[in-house]
Amino acid sequence: TKVLIVYAHQSSGSFNAAAKDAAVEALVAKGCTVEVSDLYAMKFKATATAEDITGDVKNADHFLYAEETKLAWEAGKLSADITEEQRKLTEADLIIFQFPMYWFTLPAIMKGWIDRVLTLGFAYSQEKRYSQGIFKDKKAMLSFTTGSHESMFSANGINGDMNVTLWPLQV
Repeated sequence: TKVLIVYAHQSSGSFNAAAKDAAVEALVAKGCTVEVSDLYAMKFKATATAEDITGDVKNADHFLYAEETKLAWEAGKLSADITEEQRKLTEADLIIFQFPMYWFTLPAIMKGWIDRVLTLGFAYSQEKRYSQGIFKDKKAMLSFTTGSHESMFSANGINGDMNVTLWPLQV
């Protein structure tokens, strides 16, 4: 089994780092091949811009990221950091997203990974979305910390139900 861990935390001494390290150790012990994309260590660019495309874009005056990156993906003109992450994702059977919750969602650097790596055409199309797209026949897992008590993320808690909070991230 090939595993990709997409990891987003600034500190190697964090609980998130410990969780990532424990996952790597346990998975390798079970015979899995594990690759980690440490987004902060990679200095992964979080912003989705025309710089993600090598060469000219179709319409520079009215740049539409989804359309332009689809064309770039089809032509093999996405930036090297995106194509490398797409390779890792394609090869993985299991993808683990390891992160701390920041303001009810994932860190901006991981949101940028999702925006830039899961491009139209590569990850999904109008007909094939979510579990019918790139994640078809794959498993995905969210592993995260909140910095809050469990009761704060309950249906009656101040932060609301965690299942509702994470709904957009579920594939």
